[in-house]
Amino acid sequence: MNLQIIANGVTFRTQLYDNPAAEAFREQLPLTLSMSELNGNEKYYYLPQSLPTDPYRPEQIQTGDLMLFGSDCLVLFYETFSTSYRYTPLGRVEDPAGLAQALGNGSVTVQFLLEE
Repeated sequence: MNLQIIANGVTFRTQLYDNPAAEAFREQLPLTLSMSELNGNEKYYYLPQSLPTDPYRPEQIQTGDLMLFGSDCLVLFYETFSTSYRYTPLGRVEDPAGLAQALGNGSVTVQFLLEE
């Protein structure tokens, strides 16, 4: 299942994984979220309801990873870095080139749409 992530007019095709958390997220689409900045490497948004979790420690976050932190914090990563945190994977931007520029500094409005 694929979705589109749109930030500042730029569209990123994203693969949703085949797991209960990604399925529950898909059921909430379409969404338009005001995502906040954190640590110069991610945008996050607290969802109004919890999603199923199956967290693991990825050691390395990749640019374009779409993850769930805890049971309700949607995180879109725009930099690659090492981490000691645990996340439930939701999906991945297929070609994240330009993602950091599209997300910009500070809060940003991001759309999550199912591909037709």
